[in-house]
Amino acid sequence: MKAKKVSHSNGSATSQKWKDVRRKRCRPPIGSSDLNSTPVMVGMINEHQGAVKKKPAVKRLKNKAKPVSRKSVSQTKTFTNGDMGLDSDEFREWKEYSQSVQVNGLKAQGATDDAHACRLDGTSLHQCAERDDQRKHAVLVMQKGQTLCFRGKCFLTCLYGRVEVMGFTIEEGQQSYPLFSPASHCPLTIRAMEGCDDSREHGSTAADILCRYLPPASQKKLLKKVVSNSSIILLEPMETQLTRFLSSFANLGSLFDPTVGELMSAVLDTPLNGLGMIPLVGSIEGLKVSPSCRESLDAVVSACRGDMDGCAVVLVYGAKNVGKSTYIRMVINTLLNHTTSVDYLEADLGQTEFSPAGCLSLLTVREPLLGPPFTHQREPDHMVYYGESSCESDLSRYLESLKSLWRRRSPSREMPIVINTMGWVKGFGLQLLVDMLRFFPVSHVIQLAHGGAAQCPALTPEFLRTAHGFQTHPPAQTALDEFTESTQSPPLTYVHMSVQSHFEGAGCPGTTKHQRPNEQRQLSLLAYLAQLQSADLGPVRPLHSLTPYQVPHTDVALGVVHFDVAPSDMFYAANSSLVGLCCLAEKVTSKGGPVLLSRAPICPCVGLGVLRGIDMARGLYFVLTPIDPAVLRKVNCLLLGATSLPACILTAQGDFQGELPYVTSDYSFDLTGAGKLRFFKGLQRSSH
Repeated sequence: MKAKKVSHSNGSATSQKWKDVRRKRCRPPIGSSDLNSTPVMVGMINEHQGAVKKKPAVKRLKNKAKPVSRKSVSQTKTFTNGDMGLDSDEFREWKEYSQSVQVNGLKAQGATDDAHACRLDGTSLHQCAERDDQRKHAVLVMQKGQTLCFRGKCFLTCLYGRVEVMGFTIEEGQQSYPLFSPASHCPLTIRAMEGCDDSREHGSTAADILCRYLPPASQKKLLKKVVSNSSIILLEPMETQLTRFLSSFANLGSLFDPTVGELMSAVLDTPLNGLGMIPLVGSIEGLKVSPSCRESLDAVVSACRGDMDGCAVVLVYGAKNVGKSTYIRMVINTLLNHTTSVDYLEADLGQTEFSPAGCLSLLTVREPLLGPPFTHQREPDHMVYYGESSCESDLSRYLESLKSLWRRRSPSREMPIVINTMGWVKGFGLQLLVDMLRFFPVSHVIQLAHGGAAQCPALTPEFLRTAHGFQTHPPAQTALDEFTESTQSPPLTYVHMSVQSHFEGAGCPGTTKHQRPNEQRQLSLLAYLAQLQSADLGPVRPLHSLTPYQVPHTDVALGVVHFDVAPSDMFYAANSSLVGLCCLAEKVTSKGGPVLLSRAPICPCVGLGVLRGIDMARGLYFVLTPIDPAVLRKVNCLLLGATSLPACILTAQGDFQGELPYVTSDYSFDLTGAGKLRFFKGLQRSSH
């Protein structure tokens, strides 16, 4: 695909070479305005603090306090960035105090070590958390078993001990990890774990750690809370191009604030509130892991640690809203505690994990997933653009797309792989699951259910011996031949486990804001388009102010994958639409005009782009995409699917005078064919 950047604001066409548009992720500076939440939450916090001042929470002492000698009160000074000179009197005093209270990270005799598992609430947070307003971070001391459930977003660094989030263990010495706890999903929970027994080097004690991050008075306060099994974590505010882009839309401005039902359980006056996170009290349970869920995680980990021959292939299936995505994130995070990477095959078109809806992908996960799908959008290793959020219109193309992805996975890879499936488990959906179990060499099949009853049949090896698929029928001894190219296929044997889901809202469709499936798809697409924004965290720029690539009509083919469109109407359908940037195996040849495809091909896709405009006079497409220019050179096909741009992208464009482009109110859904056709997925063929 030959293309070049063009300027569109002033009319001057200045060509530029391809350049790398991906920026290295770095932690930007956080200003004072970024430490506050939305205006609604700021007002609530101020109102709460005012109420606390008017009405004291404790009774006044009737007796007067005894006088204290001034000599017994040590005076402290303010040091730059909380640092103290090595030769200063304050530093020597602090060292003597820390040695008297703690030796090598352990409390002295007489200190209590009976901290029990509990939720950190407002009172306990005031006792075990301290904030450094100058450096805009907070330090929290947690005892073994204590949990912190919160809404918001932050960077977490484990300075001492170990903590666990969504199944992933964060230990001291590791990098800082971003935590996302928006109102669209179950709130995140940080749980303190038992510390490591490894001997510590000199200078890594709790006293030295606190000395580097807090002023002297705060250091002394928190040091009293440190015991042998304590964990010390650093919490810092987080602002990225993703969060800035999402918050620029009015309907997403409170995405990271507590929900309406959680406002009464929000702790609005703690040392953590100024960092972009709101703690929640014990009435909000957070993520609940059932015993069957824990047993399945242990079984998968045992298999991946050498208890079976070859690598583990884990397929997860279940009905809609049963918690498959949450469970898969926990599986991946748990496996990353024991291996460097986990492969992932996306077979769910509607609720994708790492890409916008309508894409089937295969990728390697190396970092933990500590947030919902829209917070970790990334470029897959291999991807096929299907173009729809459901495969009901073309089941054969769906299965063939999955086969093409599996062929691209190296057979010599020893990494475990997790396969995500759709929530369509009846009729043709069940037949597709049967085909997938015969096509892929699965070792573990995890069935998620809720309410104590299964919403679909148990796909055990015994069931598979007599089940009919869409492309396969029993007996299916040769179903794997086209992948393995062997004369004899291995018998279909695997471990089937049933998991009762206790996740919040399991079995119920989203009822609050941003929880419905279409809203989840829009969030993922907005997160993908957020990569178009500059990494320097400047003002959010609307689409019309971004510089597109210009692509000649003769260099790429244009096709529609979800519907039959007349060639004369192809450009009308594709203008201002989302397109897949694909790579056809054959070379695109043109006879002087645009190249149009008559059928939907199955080919690799490198990413998505916005076809911002079409210049028929000069024969050019104008495309906006965050894909690396070096990768774009391989693109020779633009595929249009049923996935459309979110309405807020077009209606919320700032700095625009006059009528908004691509937006009209002169449209009636009362016309025949104006609305979307609905299909019933539960129908079975007459033979069944």
